[in-house]
Amino acid sequence: MAYTPRGYYLEEFEIGKCYESAGRTITEADVVNFAGLSGDFNPLHMDDEFARENIFGKRVAHGALGLVIATGLSNQTGIYEGTTIAFLELTTKYVAPLCIGDTVHLEMVPTEIRPSKKPGRGILKVAAKLVNQEGAVIMDSIWTFMMKARH
Repeated sequence: MAYTPRGYYLEEFEIGKCYESAGRTITEADVVNFAGLSGDFNPLHMDDEFARENIFGKRVAHGALGLVIATGLSNQTGIYEGTTIAFLELTTKYVAPLCIGDTVHLEMVPTEIRPSKKPGRGILKVAAKLVNQEGAVIMDSIWTFMMKARH
């Protein structure tokens, strides 16, 4: 049985439409596992006593953990499954702290759709926002993909 992509082709995305993921709660295990994987054991993330004295008054999750979770949430929507050729570029601003216990979701809004000179592909730019349970934007990004196109 041949695989059939369920992701959207370039022409199927709509400029200005918000594609939203399900939610996901940030856990202690997420922070500890990310620290182990990345080697980032900054006390801001790992030391309750140290973190109580910082600007946030508690430990916060790694900013890069938020970015990685955002890419996972984007893929769980299915809109990129089997139709993404490459994740070409991203810019990210960390707007607010990502805290253990936050439940976040991802909002993705296509801002540019550009066919390539080569058939069967094109460029998709998406404004991606990681948003917590209170509606606060945690991370504000622009993602650029090369996507499969039908033409």
